[in-house]
Amino acid sequence: METFTMYSTPWCGYCARLKGQLKRAGIEFTEVDIEQTPGAAELVEKINNGNQTVPTVVFPDGTSMTNPSLAQVAEKIAV
Repeated sequence: METFTMYSTPWCGYCARLKGQLKRAGIEFTEVDIEQTPGAAELVEKINNGNQTVPTVVFPDGTSMTNPSLAQVAEKIAV
């Protein structure tokens, strides 16, 4: 299974919550800190109409979700 990418920041409470839920559920993902990774903030802005809204999750098929629930992510990746 290909992993998806979660764009986040260290100070984002919603990001911390989703990361913890994903880890407890055993769902693997790649995390990208938009404040430390060149180009990541711009990608998140493009997805979110100019806003740096995190968590933004991007799936291998190119679709994305902004601040999704664990259930939404699990449904999308069919866990």
